[in-house]
Amino acid sequence: MKENTESMPGQFQHLNRYKIEFSRTSAYYGVAKPKKIQNWIHETIKQEGYEVEHINYILCSDVYLLKINKTYLNHDTYTDIITFDLSEKKGEIIGEIYISVPRVHANAKTFAVTYPDEMRRVMIHGALHLCGYGDKTPKEQKEMRAKEDHYLALLKL
Repeated sequence: MKENTESMPGQFQHLNRYKIEFSRTSAYYGVAKPKKIQNWIHETIKQEGYEVEHINYILCSDVYLLKINKTYLNHDTYTDIITFDLSEKKGEIIGEIYISVPRVHANAKTFAVTYPDEMRRVMIHGALHLCGYGDKTPKEQKEMRAKEDHYLALLKL
């Protein structure tokens, strides 16, 4: 897993031969069973009719993600995830998915689920955004949650 302390959207593209990779802004952040998670995300995107060119998940702090949220989205709020779609060709996915590890921990407690379960939900949520799913309206949120549940049920660790 790569560690990077000063990245911004677009800087992680095509770092190496892996199509889905995990980077972090702190040595304390990591992903359990990364190969299985990579394969699961890849299969999810494939089932949605897309091909993964490159996705980087960047695990970061609340402060780090708040800075990105303010700088790129003009939102002054904490969030658990921000997804940047950097795709250039139809049907191919290139993206960066920033995840606040402390926010995922807090949300896991709020929703009474384990941290690993919430992290996997957030990870697949970002992948589904890259596949074109939104979550702004109640209808979109319902569809997104159904897709998350469907793909989470397929994950075998």
